[in-house]
Amino acid sequence: MARLARAMSVCMFMKRPPGKDDPAKPKRSAYDKALGLLARREHSRKELKTKLRQGGYEGEETSEAIDRLGEQQYQDDDRFGEVLLRSRIAQGYGPMRLRMELKTHGLSDARIRELLDAAEVDWDASAAAQLRRRYGGAGTADPAERTRRAQFLLRRGFAAATVRNVTHADVDEADDDVS
Repeated sequence: MARLARAMSVCMFMKRPPGKDDPAKPKRSAYDKALGLLARREHSRKELKTKLRQGGYEGEETSEAIDRLGEQQYQDDDRFGEVLLRSRIAQGYGPMRLRMELKTHGLSDARIRELLDAAEVDWDASAAAQLRRRYGGAGTADPAERTRRAQFLLRRGFAAATVRNVTHADVDEADDDVS
């Protein structure tokens, strides 16, 4: 018991390394924080701005840091869009889902169309591959099962026409109108 008390008293007097809230540790600049985020993975301009503001950085400092990173080619929304698009296509997502995700990152509609066109993906083949991965290679004659498979593809962001071609199920056309 005495050993435990002595060990605890020694630990209490030991100097702890500076932590997040320790005033001895200087706060990193917005530029350094953003650069650290970009070192891990690509971020959109909008995403960086949000993360920096959550980290307690002011609006002007945040904007200046992001502008500087853009000038130095460390942050580029076009490159971010291409990387995200390639990644999501490889994960088996459809064009509608990709369009919505890129839009949430602040990319323009025109740029999103350019990226999707440049990707040159056979969406029918991609949808068929997702069905094979999820349900195996066998087709089904059961209308309820075809509907279930069609809903799976719709949730992944494939257009109704693509889903209809792949599953031969009746799908609502209203899903194609999302821009």
